[in-house]
Amino acid sequence: MVSMFGGRIMHVHRKIQHGIMLHDCMVDLILLQTFRVLQAEGTVTAAAQALNLSPSAVSQQLRQLSRQTGAELLEPDGRRLRLTAAGRVLLGHADTLCAQWEKARAELALHGAHAHRTLRLTGFATSIGPLLAPTAEDLLKAVPSTQVTITEADTRDGYRQLLADQIDIAVLTPLSDSPPSDDARFHQEPLLDDVLDLVVPAHHRLATQRAISLLAAEGENWISPHHDQNRLMHALCAVAGFAPRIVHHADEWQAVLALINHGLGVCLVPRLISLAAYPQLVRLPVNGTPPPSRRILACVRRGSSSQSLIADGLRALRARAAQEALARPR
Repeated sequence: MVSMFGGRIMHVHRKIQHGIMLHDCMVDLILLQTFRVLQAEGTVTAAAQALNLSPSAVSQQLRQLSRQTGAELLEPDGRRLRLTAAGRVLLGHADTLCAQWEKARAELALHGAHAHRTLRLTGFATSIGPLLAPTAEDLLKAVPSTQVTITEADTRDGYRQLLADQIDIAVLTPLSDSPPSDDARFHQEPLLDDVLDLVVPAHHRLATQRAISLLAAEGENWISPHHDQNRLMHALCAVAGFAPRIVHHADEWQAVLALINHGLGVCLVPRLISLAAYPQLVRLPVNGTPPPSRRILACVRRGSSSQSLIADGLRALRARAAQEALARPR
């Protein structure tokens, strides 16, 4: 049973260990938020950084939550903190309560609360040009009073910022250690499968091929891109049966393209990356059904997609992603 009181306090009937104990407590949502971030980050210092608080403030909030619940929620585990049995019980309720609060915010907005709230978007660097910036423009044209902010963040920071309520929508590419699609904290939906092509200079031995097997590039010098994409590239090469020989590394895609342009190596490049500045580069589709790609997701806090501004942002992102999918070569 859950009932709400005002903006910050919820009344929780907490059941521990299959009904052995029932305990009524008043729980502060801000403290629950800190508790959830601590569980995700593992240390007080990391949680403080994620929440833009001091470590002492985080520690104080965690002690206060323990007093409110009447239970020890955390215990030392080396340099990290781990949940106790009571902490694990509370975490499950915390995810449910925070999702319910997001839905409550949507209903409150219908009565004028936060009518001029800003929509906060974040995404990885190459999503900003084709997806986030046009989405912001579409929203501003539709409702000129809308306020939109855009920041750049990689996948891990996108999830962290969502959980800490620093952003509203994150556009990201999931990694092997990312939260699963049914994670209780987030609502995640696919926007686009961004196909990866092998990019080579026009004079390269493979440049005249219409499509290639990835194994055909086994003996090439490779350029390592940004770490998220580097992990994906290594995984795809491993499936093809080889480890790429990394000779160069660059975080920015334009730097990667410059290296390829000078004949210094090859790389798997997503189709969202424009080659317009390097017309002498050639995209070689890689054989496969489906072809190698990176999945691009829109992610929000669970329950928040019912808020009108966030719902508008998701609809605009879906429309832009659909346009991008149609515009890409098949």
